[in-house]
Amino acid sequence: MNKNTIIPKKLINIGEIRVIAPVRSMGLLSENSKYFAKEALEKKGFRLSFGKRVDETDEFMSSSVESRILDLHEAFSDDNIDAILSVIGGYNSNQLLDYIDYSLIEKNPKIICGFSDMTALANAITVKTGMITYIGPHFSSWGMKQGFEYSAEYFMKSCLKSEPFEIFSSSKWSDDPWYIDQENRIFKENEGPWIINEGHAIGKIYGGHVRCFNALQGTEYFPDLKDTVLFLEEDAEINPQLFDRQLQSIIQQKDFSGVNAILIGRFQNETKMTLDIIKKIIKTKKELDSIPVIANLDFGHTTPMFTIPIGGVAQVNSENGECSIKIIEH
Repeated sequence: MNKNTIIPKKLINIGEIRVIAPVRSMGLLSENSKYFAKEALEKKGFRLSFGKRVDETDEFMSSSVESRILDLHEAFSDDNIDAILSVIGGYNSNQLLDYIDYSLIEKNPKIICGFSDMTALANAITVKTGMITYIGPHFSSWGMKQGFEYSAEYFMKSCLKSEPFEIFSSSKWSDDPWYIDQENRIFKENEGPWIINEGHAIGKIYGGHVRCFNALQGTEYFPDLKDTVLFLEEDAEINPQLFDRQLQSIIQQKDFSGVNAILIGRFQNETKMTLDIIKKIIKTKKELDSIPVIANLDFGHTTPMFTIPIGGVAQVNSENGECSIKIIEH
């Protein structure tokens, strides 16, 4: 059963952000990436501190469960910390779930933000505590020198302000390995949302990276899907057949009939997930016929991204070839 919603205190521009590594280590980042990320956040007025164990690195470019749990608990325990950012994504945040002191988090609610593998941690914390968590930029994401303005804008809307806000499309997007060459970026014009099914819906937000979200199935960390809006995205490791299988797995959950809408993030070029292929996948699933399904949205593993409040509330309206997405509670 999902718990009552706890909205963590909003971050302020003079607040302190603690950077921790619940997935992969800060040792993965170049000195330039760390410098630019720190500089960008400090220019916004934030103060930064770092978990004691963020640089620990093993053969999986991560650290022990114990080290990661200690940094997570210390961040939530410290009254001086206003928000928490993950260093970067990876593969193993679900290793932490059985060891987290959820009562500590529930008593000390704070913004925690990251994406990709952070999906497992974010959804689990929300399910166990009721606290809204955020799928959005990592600390490392702030090291992007070009094309990050949209991501920063929506992070601020979601994590610094309380007012509802509408999500508008970015003007351009990129799928290049920006961290390799910051000066020679490749951006494309944004086509905007791909409306697969029109309709109107409102619901509690869950989701994120699909395989990480699905890894919670059958555990106490998977959400009740009644009256939900699912935000789903994938990375370059996926292909149409694998995405179809992952989506089918969600549809086969016993309470999937409670899902009111599905919003799909932009796919990376390598996935070959075109509009026609996405339509084919969606239209073969009769369970989706009566709910809005909109794809090619600005979240996931391309640049830029808006920040998604897991456990918040989204409203979706789509008709006559137009759509609007509004975050009501965050």
